[in-house]
Amino acid sequence: MKLKQTFKALTAVAALAGASLTFAADIDMNADANDLAIQGYDTVAYFTEGKPTQGDAKFTATYKNAIYQFSSAENRDLFRENPEKYAPQYGGYCAMGVALEKKLDTDPTAWHIADNKLYLNLNHAVQKKWLTDVPGYIDTAEANWPEIRTTAAAELNAE
Repeated sequence: MKLKQTFKALTAVAALAGASLTFAADIDMNADANDLAIQGYDTVAYFTEGKPTQGDAKFTATYKNAIYQFSSAENRDLFRENPEKYAPQYGGYCAMGVALEKKLDTDPTAWHIADNKLYLNLNHAVQKKWLTDVPGYIDTAEANWPEIRTTAAAELNAE
C-alpha cells in the first residue's frame, strides 16, 4: 500500500514539475522569473499614448508564454487581436544588444518606435547611441536575431 502511495506522490510531483516548465516564457522572450514581460509596462500604450505606461495585473494577456500587463481592458484586447503588432521587437531584449549579438535586459522607459515597431534599450545611455543610426542598427539586429534568438541570454552574455 505504501509503495502505491509513494508512486502516486512521485507521479504528482513529476506532473507538477513538467507543467511548471511548460509555462516558462519562450527562450526568445525577455521575461522575469514570474514570466512577466517588460517589467509590467503596457506595450500597447507606447503606440496609443506615446509614452511608457505601467500596466495593471487586472489586465493581462500571454504571448509566447510571457505575461504582458496592460493599463486597460481595451489595450489588452488590442494586444490579443494582434500581438505581433504591439510586442517589442527581439522578444523585449535590448535592440542595441541584439545588434551586438547579446540578449540584454531593458529599461521600459528607454524606447523608440520605428516603422510601427517597438524597440527597447538597456538604458537611456544605450538608447542615445541607438538613436544615432536606428536603420543601421535595426539592419544589424535583424541579421543577428535569427542566429541568437534560441540561445540563452546567459550563454550569449557570458562571452
